[in-house]
Amino acid sequence: MRQLLDEGLDLGPATVLVGENGSGKSTLVEALAAAFGLSVGGGTAHTAHWEEDARDASPLVGSLQLVRGAGASRWGYFLRAETMHATFGALLEQVQGSPDRLAMSHGESYLSVLEDHFDDSGLFLLDEPESALSFSGQLALVGVLAAQVAGGRAQVVVATHSPLVAALPGARLLELSEDGLVERAWEDLDVVAHWRSFLDAPERYLRHLRPT
Repeated sequence: MRQLLDEGLDLGPATVLVGENGSGKSTLVEALAAAFGLSVGGGTAHTAHWEEDARDASPLVGSLQLVRGAGASRWGYFLRAETMHATFGALLEQVQGSPDRLAMSHGESYLSVLEDHFDDSGLFLLDEPESALSFSGQLALVGVLAAQVAGGRAQVVVATHSPLVAALPGARLLELSEDGLVERAWEDLDVVAHWRSFLDAPERYLRHLRPT
């Protein structure tokens, strides 16, 4: 966070943040949302959330200032992991009369609402969006985000633990660790190395687990 405050951060069309729990990914995304004028609880600038969402906001909120490009859209959406189920539940209630929507699984409805509310312009911030999605659902999510970025008028910032989501085409990958914010290639990310090693030989990891 000190590096961010001292040096700033240039957001390209797509930026993916990766790192361990507690490394600061969600804190950074939340602060970007607040600086853009979005609800820190998730959603748009007009989304109402519980008061505790604001009370639990990190101290970084209020410390960042965003510089908009000329003619940049003021539309934005913040998908926050902790509140996304409540947020999407409320949105789905608005369309509960749709038999097609009612027939969807949770993950399918999640993607459907994303497609409905993510325009082709604006700033879209996603905190661990993979948590509600299967492998194929994550692929579909990457497709939605890639289409937005390809349009040339949207910016996407994603915090994730998923190597699949981190493979978003054209994204700048920033790994958060004790070394600060470090730009890396996808194949050099720790999360990619860990998953490759596990999938190659799961027993190397599982043999160290002890039943509780």
